Amino acid sequence: MKRILTLALVVIMAGAAMKAQDLPQEFIDPPREFSVMPFWFWNDTLNDDEIIRQIADFEAHGVYGFVIHPRIGLPADVKWLSDEMIRVMHVAIREAEKRKMYVVLYDEGMYPSGSSAGQVVERNPAHAARGLAKIDLKAGEEPVLAQGMKLITVINRPSADRVAVVERPSGGVIRGLHYLNEGEQRLREFSPPAGDILNPEAVDSFIELVYDKFYKEFGKYFGKTVLGIFTDEPSPLGRGGTRGVVPGNAALIPQINRILGYDITPFLADLWYADNPDSRKHRADYHRAINICLEENYYKRLGSWCYNHGLALMGHPAGSMDIGTERYFQMPGQDLVWRYVEPGPKAIEGQHSTMAKCASSAMLHLGYRRNSNELYGAYGHNLTWEEMLWLANWCFVRGHNLLFPHAFYYSIRGPRFDERPPDVGPNAKWWNDYKPYADACSRLSWLNTDSRQVCDIAILCEATYLPDKPAKTLYRNQKDFNYLEFRHLWEDVKVTSKGIKIAGMIYKALIIDTLSHVPEQAVLVLNKIAKKKHLIVRSDSKVLPWFKGAMMYSSPEDLINAVNKITDADLVASKPSPGLRYRHVVKDGQHFYMIFNEEEAEVNISINLPLRGIMKWVDPYTLETSPFTGQELISFKPHEIKLLMISDAK
Repeated sequence: MKRILTLALVVIMAGAAMKAQDLPQEFIDPPREFSVMPFWFWNDTLNDDEIIRQIADFEAHGVYGFVIHPRIGLPADVKWLSDEMIRVMHVAIREAEKRKMYVVLYDEGMYPSGSSAGQVVERNPAHAARGLAKIDLKAGEEPVLAQGMKLITVINRPSADRVAVVERPSGGVIRGLHYLNEGEQRLREFSPPAGDILNPEAVDSFIELVYDKFYKEFGKYFGKTVLGIFTDEPSPLGRGGTRGVVPGNAALIPQINRILGYDITPFLADLWYADNPDSRKHRADYHRAINICLEENYYKRLGSWCYNHGLALMGHPAGSMDIGTERYFQMPGQDLVWRYVEPGPKAIEGQHSTMAKCASSAMLHLGYRRNSNELYGAYGHNLTWEEMLWLANWCFVRGHNLLFPHAFYYSIRGPRFDERPPDVGPNAKWWNDYKPYADACSRLSWLNTDSRQVCDIAILCEATYLPDKPAKTLYRNQKDFNYLEFRHLWEDVKVTSKGIKIAGMIYKALIIDTLSHVPEQAVLVLNKIAKKKHLIVRSDSKVLPWFKGAMMYSSPEDLINAVNKITDADLVASKPSPGLRYRHVVKDGQHFYMIFNEEEAEVNISINLPLRGIMKWVDPYTLETSPFTGQELISFKPHEIKLLMISDAK
């Protein structure tokens, strides 16, 4: 029997070798840095042998890295970054080093990041999260300030009413690591106070408590076994704070005024009221400036620390459209959670539909190598294997090259089973079939790394707003694109007759859709782009100046016609195929088209490509290949992904 099994294994291996013939060796067996790296919830009593056993189990299933994520459910005597927590972290990191696996450290005792599980506020109560609030006043009335409040200004509103604007504690908290009453029907969690991440001194304290401690304990692994530190959806106000409080504090006013170029103080009432003609503008200006304060006071500090210590700042901002803050991550990231995206309209409509292009575009234009997505979180116990594959492919065809599956559970005892489910790893029913999925993710991550994207369309965006409507039109017509944030126009874009050059890309079309403002620094560059016939502008964009030479559009059909006039066709389907997405990259001299049927209907088409060469279809899951002449009718089953490799392309 043993000899029969051995012979069968030889036959299987020989078949795999035949399937993989002429494929790049690193595609067949990618370096381990391209592995999925799941959140590993440390959520119960931690045992050294069990930690080592689970790491070995990860490796056996094609998972070669993980995020150590201390999580709700830890014993009450295991505090955040206590001696015991540090000790078991050493156990896991040493085992990963031994197995040539990778580790990402998580910077908080749950989330959102920036509080060190309440230690920032414990060290200095003045560093608790704060915000601005209003106190409505009657004629002649003076504001009465409660404890902890600070008066910023009193404003006479157009209605003759008066309002006092004050700084006050937000009352926000973060999720903690411990159940307060495990075993009872109605669970309560310990919720430490949130730190003021808009305050540079509070952020310095956070860095000292967490990042410096990580370096002291694990510094010898930095840049080798430990690839980065994960910061998770930082929030200036924390969770569950007082209603009506707006991010900010009195000390930020000079910073906000510098960013805006005018004094915002007389207009602060516009944060709550719309009775001034320019209320909307002042409110948008204020929040835009607060976002830049958050960049400068939080993200920039963390990103610089990581850069100076030889590893990457990983993780993601709070918003799916927050592309501005991505510049401070050495690995820009996003968060696919709470069923934000599913097959159907949500895949290409709304703010969350933009998140993958947010991170991959930031990576490209900022010159970084990797970008990531934390995905599957809180998709529920009803998440299916098919949905899991679909979500991964949704990410890959949009340019992601590292997936952080959320999550692998150390324990599913008691309430842990239902804490932000599902477990998508060892405790899932598909665990025995996981390796082909893990291998395919590694291959597609490898393909999206150190490759050149073939794409000549960009959509102009703001630091916190990425237009989704033109993106939807492009997706449905097999037009790939990237988002270009405003600041690149005056920082590193070069405009020529051939196109808009940045980071090795040449965009022949820049699309402007609905935007809240156009910075003065951008107008000169946009005029130049329009003059060179590379600008396409939505005709009802009210905030835009007139750009002479720009092409105008008012409908999806107009947009596609304009794009077709000034860009090169890269993939043309024989008939309308609104559910088909694609990505074209060149790696090591070979061209790869990743084509994904994102919708439920089967698609049967032929495709016209500008390239000829030795073409073959490659299944990233099985490595099976089949020839392609370029003339055949191709069938895409619902939610099927195909990879077309072209060698000796001409």
